[in-house]
Amino acid sequence: MLALKRIVTVAVMVYLLLALLFILAPAVRTSVMGMGTGLSELAQESAFYRTLFIIGAIILALHLVTENLDSVMLRRSVSQHEMKINELKAKLYDQQQRNSAGTPVVTQTSRTIDGRNLDAPTTITQSQAAGTVSTTEHRTADHLPQPTFPQSDPSLTNTPPAERPPL
Repeated sequence: MLALKRIVTVAVMVYLLLALLFILAPAVRTSVMGMGTGLSELAQESAFYRTLFIIGAIILALHLVTENLDSVMLRRSVSQHEMKINELKAKLYDQQQRNSAGTPVVTQTSRTIDGRNLDAPTTITQSQAAGTVSTTEHRTADHLPQPTFPQSDPSLTNTPPAERPPL
């Protein structure tokens, strides 16, 4: 389909160049019109423009059909790929649900410093219970994550020099 689309596009470009040549160069137009039958000059010109119009309409229709077919094929391909992606996402979700079904650990805490009530049991994963900490958060004494804000990051230039580590 791509080859047909390219061939039609090249044909459209060639037609446009020839049409511009015939319209803008009267000598070329007169010599091409003279190749026809022994009609009068007015009849030759009329037949020439009619033929030019018919060829242009056919090439335009062919170009529109190939573009629409290509568009339909691309949309169908995209929808098939999206369906495949959704199926894979569903399989991954099911797999994650099966793997994490037996891993939650329930802990009890009372209140945090910022006033959140944690009397209700909270569920954490086994990696959190094992004490793994990400690089973007610090754990306090009550083991709750607190993000590192730029103001308290000692590697930034806006921190006081006493807190900044040597380079």
